[in-house]
Amino acid sequence: MPRATYKVPSRRRRKKVLKATRGYRGGRSKLYRTAVEALHRALAYAYRDRKRRKRDFRRLWIMRINAAARLSGLSYSRLLMGLRRSGVKINRKLLAELAVNDPPAFSKLAELAKEALEVESRA
Repeated sequence: MPRATYKVPSRRRRKKVLKATRGYRGGRSKLYRTAVEALHRALAYAYRDRKRRKRDFRRLWIMRINAAARLSGLSYSRLLMGLRRSGVKINRKLLAELAVNDPPAFSKLAELAKEALEVESRA
């Protein structure tokens, strides 16, 4: 009796891995064992960097807001404290977008923050 080799499932598994690694350089896209290693590593990086992307964007937004705030005569922390005290609820993503694409609107928000800080310091 011939030996059963479980052919179809194993071939499908290999094809799935090689299809996922298409476009990788050299043996990483052609040799199964190397492709499996490359795929595992790529998936681990993708998982890690999905988390990291959120951190990186927040850092970018903070840098942009800080740069625009300093043009308006405030620091980043003073601007956010002033906005919070004046009751403006706006997230960092939108603030950074305003800082880059609509400087007049951002400067109005900065003025609101300055007024709130002045009122607080007088009281």
